[in-house]
Amino acid sequence: MTITAPAPRSLREARVALAGLSAVFLFEMLDNSILNVALPTIGRELHASTVALQWVTGAYAVVFGGLMLLFGATADRFGRRRIMLVGLLLLGAASLASAFVSTAEQLIVVRALMGVAAAMTTPGSMALAFRLFEQDSLRVRAMTLISTVGLIGLAIGPTAGGLVLAIAPWQELLLVNVPIAALAVVGVRTGIAADEPADLHRDPMDVLGAVLGTATIVLALVAPTLCVDEGSGSWAPWTATAAAVAGGILFVLRERSARHPLLDLRLVAHPLVAGGLAYKAAAGLATAGLGYLVTLQLQLDWGWSPAMAAVGMLPQVVVLVAGGAFVDPFVRRVGLERAAWLSATAVVAGLGVYGLLGTFGYAWIAVALVLVAAGMRVVGVVAGVNVLRGLPKDRTTIGAALVDTASEVTSGAGIAVTGTILAATVTGTIAASAWTGRQTAQFEQAATIAGLTLTAVSAALVGWAILHTRRYARDGEPGASLITST
Repeated sequence: MTITAPAPRSLREARVALAGLSAVFLFEMLDNSILNVALPTIGRELHASTVALQWVTGAYAVVFGGLMLLFGATADRFGRRRIMLVGLLLLGAASLASAFVSTAEQLIVVRALMGVAAAMTTPGSMALAFRLFEQDSLRVRAMTLISTVGLIGLAIGPTAGGLVLAIAPWQELLLVNVPIAALAVVGVRTGIAADEPADLHRDPMDVLGAVLGTATIVLALVAPTLCVDEGSGSWAPWTATAAAVAGGILFVLRERSARHPLLDLRLVAHPLVAGGLAYKAAAGLATAGLGYLVTLQLQLDWGWSPAMAAVGMLPQVVVLVAGGAFVDPFVRRVGLERAAWLSATAVVAGLGVYGLLGTFGYAWIAVALVLVAAGMRVVGVVAGVNVLRGLPKDRTTIGAALVDTASEVTSGAGIAVTGTILAATVTGTIAASAWTGRQTAQFEQAATIAGLTLTAVSAALVGWAILHTRRYARDGEPGASLITST
């Protein structure tokens, strides 16, 4: 008879495991932020075209987003810890390979392999952190800790990348993933026990569902990139969007009819799961749209230098990093469900402030950035916890993959909507060094329309989630209880 080790009663008891899981999330946050600084250098040294340079980052995002559901389902069948360790080994190998690339095409292949590794590891970090503990309060604190480490990486990535580039080749930026992967392997292998067979399920893999789901997500992520690169007047983004919609419909039909679906839609319909995903979708839409608009406004409309624009985004960075200390006390005070809708409402309010007042001065932009960051800091944790609370134990990894996928897809949608509105409203080249008065007025009009459009969509998602989860709590079903102090 297998004896199961007791669940940790504090974060300290799980410190080795949490160090490994934090390293996984650090990789995801640090990797893209540190690489973006090196893109001009990479372009020069590898003689990369604009399109090739775009796919250096795009290949990672598309592969990562497209494969999360597949690897989430795989991990729930064959072992979350096992898939995590294989992904970390792949991450280390792909990072080492970056030292030997000599063309942009080779680098794109390496970035795609790193996207595969991220899809195998990132959802697993949330699932394994959730499963480490039995108390929701400890789960919230653990996920807050992990996300804080990652956000610190996101904040220091550009600065660290710039310093490294001043003294070393750009390949060194990707080699930093090797020791991070090694730390994660040690922490996960030492601190987390292998999955109990009873906590896995043995349903046959739905291969057709996996193909349709992956294709749908990949197309949904490629469409915004095509929209920004080729413009909303091109046939390519609309074709990709139509194909994504068709793929989504076929995926739903397949999952409803399959005997062993990749994703049981009845589980997704659970109020805690559906509500949590709606909160994450609203936050992803708002955060990506606001970040895109503010970056363009500060640099193109107001003429700020990149360095000044980075300073202008500091309120968001400070709140995201420092706000971790307030997540647990806030959730303890108001409970998981209320924390979810209050934080999601703050995100929507921040976007609304920008849409209505963002063109009247930087002070309003700072307010919008703080509101969105504060809301995102909380909803990023509690929505994920709520989703996993609403799923059976043998579906936690695909639940975590759903959370990440919802955020990835809606982030792309936020940028696509914003880019389409800008393209339709602003005449001439938006990247021109000197704007005419007409272009300035057109941009401000487009920023207002885009901001309010995203606010309306995000508010609709949050409103639906609130009604859905409140009805669930009123009916007295399991999972409606609040967090209690430990």
